[in-house]
Amino acid sequence: MINEMTKSHKITVHYRQAGTVHTMEVPEDRYILQTGETQGVELPFSCRNGACTTCAVRIISGEVYQPEAMGISAKLKEQGYALLCVSYPRSDLEVETQDEDEVYQLQFGRYFAKGKVRFGLPLDEE
Repeated sequence: MINEMTKSHKITVHYRQAGTVHTMEVPEDRYILQTGETQGVELPFSCRNGACTTCAVRIISGEVYQPEAMGISAKLKEQGYALLCVSYPRSDLEVETQDEDEVYQLQFGRYFAKGKVRFGLPLDEE
C-alpha cells in the first residue's frame, strides 16, 4: 500500500525501440520500473538490480535518485543517464530509453582493444 503522505511525480518515458510514450505517477519511495509494471507499462529490463544497462535511459528533464545503479559510471550519471530499475523520482521526469549496446560502448568501449583492461573495469574512475 502506498503511503498517502509520499509525494508522487509524473514520469514520461519515450520508449524509442517500441515507438511508444508512457506516462505514469510514481511515488518518491518506489522504483520507476517496478511501479510502471504494476500500472501495466512495458519497459525494457533484464537484471532488475542496477547491474546491467538494459533499462538505461537518458534524462530529458527532471531528477532521479539512483544510489544502487552500479551498471553505469558516475561520469554517465553526470551526463544524464539513469537505470529505471533502481531509480527513484525526485521531480516530474521525462526520459528516453537507450540502446543497451550504445550505453555499454559509452561506458566500456574505451577499454577494449587498447590494452587497458587489467583486473576488471573501473566504474568510478576519474
